[in-house]
Parts: sequence; C-alpha cells; structure tokens
Amino acid sequence: MKGEFTLDTYNTVFQDPVFWNSLWITIKINIVMIPLQIVISFILAMMVNLTVRGIAIFRTIFYLPFTISLTVATILWNMMFNANNGILNSFLSVFGIPAQKFLLSSSQALWCIVIIASWKGCGYWMMFILAGLKNIDTSIYESAKMDGAGFFTTVFKITIPLIKRVLLFVCVANTTANVLLFVPMQLLTNGGPEGSTNVLMYEAYQSAFSYGNRSRSAVMVTVLLILIILICLVQFKFLNEKEEGRA
Repeated sequence: MKGEFTLDTYNTVFQDPVFWNSLWITIKINIVMIPLQIVISFILAMMVNLTVRGIAIFRTIFYLPFTISLTVATILWNMMFNANNGILNSFLSVFGIPAQKFLLSSSQALWCIVIIASWKGCGYWMMFILAGLKNIDTSIYESAKMDGAGFFTTVFKITIPLIKRVLLFVCVANTTANVLLFVPMQLLTNGGPEGSTNVLMYEAYQSAFSYGNRSRSAVMVTVLLILIILICLVQFKFLNEKEEGRA
C-alpha cells in the first residue's frame, strides 16, 4: 500500500532519482539564499540602527514586506516576473536588454524564487539583528574610534562578535524556514520548469496530497528534519564554545 510506512520505504525513496534531485535543489538554493539573506539583513540592520532624522521611515519600509502574506507576495512577484508583459521585462527593455523568461526558464526560475523569499524575509531577520545592535554599549564604539579603528575593523572586531548569539539564532531560524519553503514553488512553478524548482519539501507535499503516497512523503520529511536537527546541533556547539571562552 502507498500509505504503509516500512523500512523498505526508505530503500525505495533512496533509489529514486527524483528524491536526490529534489535534495540537491534544496541544498543548492539554501547555499545561496541563507548567506544572502543574513548578509542583507545585517546590512539593513546596520543602516536602520543609525540615529538620524527620519530613520523610522526606512525601518518601516524595510519591515513592510514581512507584513504581507507569502501567498500575496508570491502573486505580486509573479506579475513582475511575467515573461510577456511583466514590469521587470519592461524595465530591462529601457536599457536594450532582451526580455527574460524568468519563471519559465529552468536556469532562472530557482533564482527568481530566491529573490521572492529574500524580499519577503530579510526585513524580519533584520529586526532580530537590530535588537542585538541596540544592546551594544555605545561607549565601546567611542573607545574604538579614539583608538583609530576604522569602519570595517569596528564591524568585524566589535559588532559581529558582540551579536554572535543573535546571528547564530538568525542563521538557524532562517535555515529552518528556508529548508521548509515550498509555497512559491507550489503557486508559481509546480516544481518546474524541468524540475528545476522541485525542492524536497514540495516533493514531500506532492507525494502526500497529489500522489497519495504518504509513506514516501514521511521519509522525505524525516530527511528534512534530520537536516534541521544537524543545524541546531551546530548552533549549540558554537554557543557552548562561546560560553567556555568566557569562563
């Protein structure tokens, strides 16, 4: 039976090339998306942490995408990525760049989803990092400035080490969210074109609700959970090392 879960199910799934392709796509998209989102979120947090007039407006603008549901955001970006009359192709035509296929291209669709997910999520992760930045005593920066420390020295030698715990939390939480991401794939590409966006979570969803093969879906979800647990173990390892360094 398709719904019967046995150890043989693992053997069947692990011999399926679709599983390995989906796992590779999941790893590939996260290798790009996780560092990209964390770096962008950190830069945004540094920007909105400035005490200048009107900075609250930029904080609102940067956070606004998170207040929009992922479904609505996906539909909005779908209109912009439209290969025939989308806004992005209209913009590119101004510079004489040929129209792009975007979501219809097997080489571009996955990266379009990276853009959608990053636009939606960076403002959210920015708020966590901003909270960490607010907890840093400003006298530390003043002392560093008096000692002649430049901008990059201050960022890498002072700011990042002092918010390491926050960054590690953001990294793990961000990874968990991205590993389980499949809504844009479901709404825009159905895993295509040519399976280029068929991440493992979407394949698990398809197995359970489209193919009626819940045991296959359970195996895939188990693999995803193992990946998430491993990431959490790495986080705890780094946190323990930090605490030992303080002792």
